[in-house]
Amino acid sequence: MTPAARVQAAIEILDLVIAAARSNGAPADRIVADWFRTRRFAGSKDRRAVRELAYAAIRACGPVPPSGRAALLRLAESDPSLVALFDGQGHGPAPIRDGEPVAAGGLAPAWLETALAESGIAGDAALALLDRAPLDLRVNRLKAERARLDLPEAAVPTVAPTGLRLPHGTNVESWEAYQSGQIEVQDTGSQLACAALAVQPGELVVDLCAGAGGKTLALAAAMANRGRLIASDTDRARLSRLEPRAVRAGVSIIETRLLDTGREGAALADLAGSVDAVLVDAPCSGTGTWRRNPEARWRLTPDQLARYAAIQARLLDLAANLLRPGGRLGFVTCSLLDAEGAGQAAAFLTRHSGWQALPLALGAGEPRGPGLRLAPLADGTDGFFIACFAKPC
Repeated sequence: MTPAARVQAAIEILDLVIAAARSNGAPADRIVADWFRTRRFAGSKDRRAVRELAYAAIRACGPVPPSGRAALLRLAESDPSLVALFDGQGHGPAPIRDGEPVAAGGLAPAWLETALAESGIAGDAALALLDRAPLDLRVNRLKAERARLDLPEAAVPTVAPTGLRLPHGTNVESWEAYQSGQIEVQDTGSQLACAALAVQPGELVVDLCAGAGGKTLALAAAMANRGRLIASDTDRARLSRLEPRAVRAGVSIIETRLLDTGREGAALADLAGSVDAVLVDAPCSGTGTWRRNPEARWRLTPDQLARYAAIQARLLDLAANLLRPGGRLGFVTCSLLDAEGAGQAAAFLTRHSGWQALPLALGAGEPRGPGLRLAPLADGTDGFFIACFAKPC
């Protein structure tokens, strides 16, 4: 592909990403993969260059762009070398017209920038949300030790007890250590969120919103693969990915339960009042993961944020009912908005008399309401709110 053809390919991909953002369709990484799957003529260098262009344009635009071309034109304002590639030759994009629409810059849609600022995320802290994220690993203590692990590339230890960091894009899935289950890909902030629950071998633990099981596997390792660990979720496809991951990790204590949305309590009724610890990694806006999913900021609306907050409150109340007296409830969202963090945690304590927020010493994060908040600029992790509550005895 010529450089101009790469620009046109990025424009076509961006049109699909924008349409998906408006209709809550597929994420950008899947769109990119599907686009290249039907275009075998593109070599590995072409695919890399087009992907870099598309994601750079996504990061350059604040609100949803009117088109992929408008998004690329926004990027061209900061990279003049792109302007010459709008020449209309071959498979390149048509020449730039006078007065042609150019996408707006900024961090996000205006209402969302305001909400972040009101939650204490502004200036450099806000801009850091669109940086490229490194690749973090969790060393599986069931199979390896961080200090003795031999990897093909040098990795830097992170603040998480079993965390390692590599440059973005490192192909760890081809490594023997990954294939044998010695390492898992997991952001350091996510690892710290699991550590906050302080699970112990032999306990009964529930991962209420397990998804594909990244945090479930971290909990199982912290439990030394002893006890009982229930992984539940309403998404059958995501939950089905956990079993092969558990086999690879050498974990045998996990039981999975598929839940019906709005009727989760019925599927967990046998556990009521008996669980030692529950992790509520609740559905949220994902504002803390924009470094990995920058187009996510185009999908969120005020109504969606309100729905997420309502779901979080309902799941926290459900988790409270599962715990035995003295049990622990871990609340985690990958969000930097107080409506899904400090405000949500404070509201839980208001609803549940006698409960206490436990102190957290994770080696990272700043106090925010009844918990801690991790942020990309301050901590080098994805953005998270983490709190842990104790049920009265």
